[in-house]
Amino acid sequence: MFSSLRVPERLFQLAGWAVSFVFASFLIGLGGKVVADLPGVEQRVPLEQFVDSTRAATLRARADSLRRAQQDASAARERAGLALTASSNAYRAAREGFENWVSTRTATTDPRQDPEVVARTRQLDQLKEAERAAQREVERLDAAQLAATQALERTDAEDAALREGGRAAWERATFVQELRVFGIRLALTLPLLVLAGWIVARKRKSEYWPLLRGVVVFALVAFFVELVPYLPSYGGYVRDAVGVVATGIAGIWVIRAMRRYLARRAEAAAQSEGERRQRLGYEEALRRMQTGVCPGCERAIAGLGPAGAAVAGSAAPSNFCVHCGMRLFDACGGCGTRKNAFFPFCPTCGVPADRPPAGPHVPNADRPGAPPAGGAPGPSLTPAPA
Repeated sequence: MFSSLRVPERLFQLAGWAVSFVFASFLIGLGGKVVADLPGVEQRVPLEQFVDSTRAATLRARADSLRRAQQDASAARERAGLALTASSNAYRAAREGFENWVSTRTATTDPRQDPEVVARTRQLDQLKEAERAAQREVERLDAAQLAATQALERTDAEDAALREGGRAAWERATFVQELRVFGIRLALTLPLLVLAGWIVARKRKSEYWPLLRGVVVFALVAFFVELVPYLPSYGGYVRDAVGVVATGIAGIWVIRAMRRYLARRAEAAAQSEGERRQRLGYEEALRRMQTGVCPGCERAIAGLGPAGAAVAGSAAPSNFCVHCGMRLFDACGGCGTRKNAFFPFCPTCGVPADRPPAGPHVPNADRPGAPPAGGAPGPSLTPAPA
């Protein structure tokens, strides 16, 4: 696209695109800050606003007390479990020692009547009673812990029921808030989208087009990108509906533009070659020739490829368009070199293209300081009338 432009023009084109994107980036940042700072845009509606605060506070206090009681009971249960383990180990060790002592004792009297046996048996009974007491303490703490857990579950169920009672009102308020936020953002971005469409349709030829193009980029990003994170459940319908309408308008514009283009092509085809050449700009004619199409009818030039290069294995490009008859290549009036008919000067000798063909070409005849051709005029190239 830029190959037919002068180097400064290419730089200006690139600079224009850079200005457009930089301008759009600053507009996007500024727009995001303005919307974020709007009062109430980011405000969230808490569920606690729609719940009985007195009862909710009572339930929270009860739940906190039950959680502390549950933690205390759990800690006491761990300690009682350790005491039970110690008592069981002591009883088991004493019983094993007693059984070993009885099995190895030799006495003439009845072991069951021996006072030492009776004393050791009482010691075993005391240890067993301590083990049973520790077991009862563990069972008591298990019951207390279970009661605290059940009471906490009931409290949590009451709190959940209380919050569920206010959920309907909270959802309605949240919907209204989302609608408000989306409405504010839509009210800011939708006019930007409309403005962008008007700029594209009316101001594309403006000298301030790089800045206006930045506004178009900003509007597209603001509506189709920045608005997406704030779309509520119904917002997708709004965005898609706007996209359908915008696409439909763009499609209608493209169809009408194509019809206008075809009408201009038909009108140009009915004009003479001179009139068509006058309507063509020099840069546009060169651009079309470089792409391998006729500047008059924009059809492919016979013998040229799509990039403007000669097709391998084919003859030289046609001097005239085979579709509309426009002259594409001619001979220089000074040196006779075949050249592009739209060149204002010959690329070989520099003679202006509008110079009519004269007599035989004299090298360097048109250069400053060249000696005059002199001599008698050469023979005429036009046959004498009969």
